[in-house]
Amino acid sequence: MSINSKHVAILAEDDYQELELHYPRLRLIEAGARVSVLGAGKDVYHSKKGYTAECDADAAEVDPADFDAVVIPGGYAPDKMRGHDSMVRFVRALAEANKPVAWICHAGWMAVSADIIRGRKVTSVASIRDDMVNAGGEWVDETVVVDGNLISSRVPDDLPGFCKALLKALEA
Repeated sequence: MSINSKHVAILAEDDYQELELHYPRLRLIEAGARVSVLGAGKDVYHSKKGYTAECDADAAEVDPADFDAVVIPGGYAPDKMRGHDSMVRFVRALAEANKPVAWICHAGWMAVSADIIRGRKVTSVASIRDDMVNAGGEWVDETVVVDGNLISSRVPDDLPGFCKALLKALEA
């Protein structure tokens, strides 16, 4: 199956990290994927520096089965995202369907809240390492970690490798 036939969700909430949302979004579009930005009720979300991300749909109003992967950007948005049951359920549904769930930086908080990392090798920004370990993950300090359908990275500098791993998973 070509990446041209893939539909990828990117989650958005206020205080997202600019590069961690827009860089994967643009790479996916460039590769031919259909990308939808999903929020939790607002039309527009603002990054930590005020950049906007317009939402295509509310996570509560979409069917996870219509998506082939989800990307969760970091910043402080994931702490807000995990307060929305619809977003947590969306992430869990894709993980349970063995579809790629990719996160970077603080977005590991969403993986923790979705309870999808128990017994899995993962990474994140170092400051949430304890959260990842306490949720049952095997945390490692590596640029990109791929464990089955889970793809994780630490910081914006890891984005090139993160996007390569995500595109490879979507081409499978």
